[in-house]
Amino acid sequence: MTTPLLTRTPRLDGDDPQAKRREVYDHFIATFDRYESLFDTLATADAYYRKPIALRHPLIFYFGHTATFFVNKLVLAGLLEQRIEPRFESMFAVGVDEMGWDDLDESNYDWPSVQAVRDYRNRVRHAVCALIERLPLTLPIGWDSPWWPILMGIEHERIHLETSSVLIRQQRLDLVRTDPAWAPCRETAEPPPNQLLPVPAGTVRLGQDQASAPWYGWDNEYGTHEAEVPAFAAARMLVSNREFLAFVTAGGYEDDGWWTAEGLAWRQFSLARYPTFWVPQPAGWRLRLMLEEVAMPWNWPVEVNYHEAKAFCQWQSARTGAAVRLPTEDEWYRLYDAAGVAEVPVDGAGPANRHLDHWASSCPVDRFPHGDFCDVVGNLWQWTETPIYPFAGFHVHPLYDDFTTPTFDGRHNLFKGGSWVSCGNESLRSARYAFRRHFFQHAGFRYVVGEAPGLPPASHYESDRQLSEYAEFHYGAEYFGVPNFPKALADLALRCVGDRALGRALDLGCAAGRSSFELARRCPDVTGIDFSARFIGLGVQMAGEGVLRYTLVEEGELVSWREVRLPDLGLEGVRERVAFVQGDACNLKPQFVGFDLILAANLIDRLYSPALFLGSVHERLNPGGLLVLASPYTWLTEHTPREEWLGGFKRDGENVTTLDGLKAVLGGRFRLIEGPVEIPFVIRETRRKFQHSLSEVTVWERR
Repeated sequence: MTTPLLTRTPRLDGDDPQAKRREVYDHFIATFDRYESLFDTLATADAYYRKPIALRHPLIFYFGHTATFFVNKLVLAGLLEQRIEPRFESMFAVGVDEMGWDDLDESNYDWPSVQAVRDYRNRVRHAVCALIERLPLTLPIGWDSPWWPILMGIEHERIHLETSSVLIRQQRLDLVRTDPAWAPCRETAEPPPNQLLPVPAGTVRLGQDQASAPWYGWDNEYGTHEAEVPAFAAARMLVSNREFLAFVTAGGYEDDGWWTAEGLAWRQFSLARYPTFWVPQPAGWRLRLMLEEVAMPWNWPVEVNYHEAKAFCQWQSARTGAAVRLPTEDEWYRLYDAAGVAEVPVDGAGPANRHLDHWASSCPVDRFPHGDFCDVVGNLWQWTETPIYPFAGFHVHPLYDDFTTPTFDGRHNLFKGGSWVSCGNESLRSARYAFRRHFFQHAGFRYVVGEAPGLPPASHYESDRQLSEYAEFHYGAEYFGVPNFPKALADLALRCVGDRALGRALDLGCAAGRSSFELARRCPDVTGIDFSARFIGLGVQMAGEGVLRYTLVEEGELVSWREVRLPDLGLEGVRERVAFVQGDACNLKPQFVGFDLILAANLIDRLYSPALFLGSVHERLNPGGLLVLASPYTWLTEHTPREEWLGGFKRDGENVTTLDGLKAVLGGRFRLIEGPVEIPFVIRETRRKFQHSLSEVTVWERR
């Protein structure tokens, strides 16, 4: 090895807080350093700004993203009093998964210099180190501990150590350079024949307990799941390049019969004819590694996406007459337990190609035995048939509500075992990561033969209680004669617009998006922005599919099922006019300007600095444009520090209302043209429990 062992994920428990503080400090520094060393492999400045693939940002984004994540989460947790560089913390915030609210239009970004991002990372490094040194520490560290967002930031950066290495691997070869700290394996030969070996039936028990989990975990790992897994047979090794070559030479990429409908659409779009990292040359196949191109190592595992792995299994089934398929998540865990695999050792390199313990590449498929099998963990991630789903008792962590929930869509499949660069949480047995089926990671597959087990039900109905309540609030029934609130607000806003030109509108704090669609009846270009990706997901689904399905609590564990459609609301014709974006109202990206109407519904009393938002909102509006504010003025310190409240307190013995505060902040640049008026709204919690509130609405015209 050319570098020391990368630090392991610290345990959450212990009896020496000061020793744990030093351990977390060293863990942070090691992670931050290793991530930066990855970007040292970029040979030119151009490598930072040229997109490796169209569906990702350029690498400069990922260089800044992990540092920005620390700041944004620590600000959200109240551990940092102010931002370090607000422009960066907006620019580098979102854009990781290929979701409907990602902003991948490069014209919206004025990327900073590499040195500016390095300087920013150093400032973040110093801020986090200072926090680790002074923050009170009580063991064990739990979900509610102020240390949790620090561990979250470290584990997040380790995820991007892997995802960024994939992007560097997809960058042009002349834009990268070899580095001793990222040296690949050099062991190559012909692989032994693969064979099927029995895996006995057994019980798998999954899920962590928040009160007793030994290591940091992401939200989808918590809860409980238990399953009886029938006996099956599994390939002894991962499918090698040599084994997969038979599928390629047999015309597997030309025969539509081996591909699912989704896989065929991907193959036809991508024009794929062989695995993406294979390089055909007159002298024979070569393989693109992260930093170089080498003669094809036939005994290394093939790296493919889910669609390619699935097509191989279909072809193999027809060729052998056996029911060859990918394993389920439960079957992978059964294999893990039966093979006697252990966690990554703390004090030495483990017996698997993972955690950067050995090389910065794959290695031979028979190099690391685990019982009768090889590479049960490590070398490459292994695709499964299981779309990611929540365990019973799943809860969203409030500091990162969009880590997992956007992937509960039936389009993200779990893969297991980790790759050579999977570090920290990724290397644990409990890890649950899922990617879109057409994505490329350092991932391959192992096939199994056995009776096809049932898969978890697709999440056609939104069952998250808060999301379901908001879906009903925006698109559902009318209760107690109170009109639909998002529609009523949009109607009031459009009435106030009157004969004014209305080219663009911004629905800020759009939540599930009903007002955005209502505004689009009149406005040809509506942008809905919300801080929560979970809420935006409802609007994105409605815009894309025209339908939402969700459950509503009746009483206790009893639920009812609802389905709402845009055509039934008279909104089918407006879908193309609406776009949803994730963003922070107090730190919006600079391209969100030039609006004729801004609607901010029930937003200002949920902002960490409403005066910051209101003091700059005029910059987003055209002269004569309207700002519509609605709020029940429920000032709570959990959302807004007391000193940031606009009203709801006494000053010099006199009452100060929020309207007083609005006039003070807005009066110089706006004039009040309507209101205040009160509009009621009702939120259904259960069949017999409702919230009834009043929102005060004011309409302001920019002078």
